Amino acid sequence: MGGFQGADGCGTAAASQGGGPRRAIEAALYLSILVKSLKQEGVIMATKSRVASPIGTSVSEARKRRSEKREYREAQERLAPYEQLARIVIRRRTDLGLTQEQLADRMGTSHSAISRIESGQHSTSVQTLQRLGEALEMRFVMGFEYGPEDKPVRELVPG
Repeated sequence: MGGFQGADGCGTAAASQGGGPRRAIEAALYLSILVKSLKQEGVIMATKSRVASPIGTSVSEARKRRSEKREYREAQERLAPYEQLARIVIRRRTDLGLTQEQLADRMGTSHSAISRIESGQHSTSVQTLQRLGEALEMRFVMGFEYGPEDKPVRELVPG
């Protein structure tokens, strides 16, 4: 690969850090030249719609490809309740103006525990949900529902 440098004689990172619009334009120009050089050297190949890179595919393409797999769809369905819980926690925490650290202090737990809950990828114990409800100034309830989906009968128990 060629030894391309930004206008200030530094590599990509230095050319793109700070300096306002002029530095951003210089960095974009540098990247454009770099991509052209990489195409010429055969490191990346041009396609009709976009540049194909050995680094990977776009997020939307990867998501589409994964969603075609049964295992991925099953994992999405399994994680859906945790993701819904995460959205509720994040929304309420931000409404209260709390950081994850402050919420953790209110609950008597670690910042990483709050991060795991807010990731929507982990199950949470009933005891943790109860403490979370108190810390977020919310009421935690649990229960069951049965009957038709359009008019379910719910039996709830205060947490």
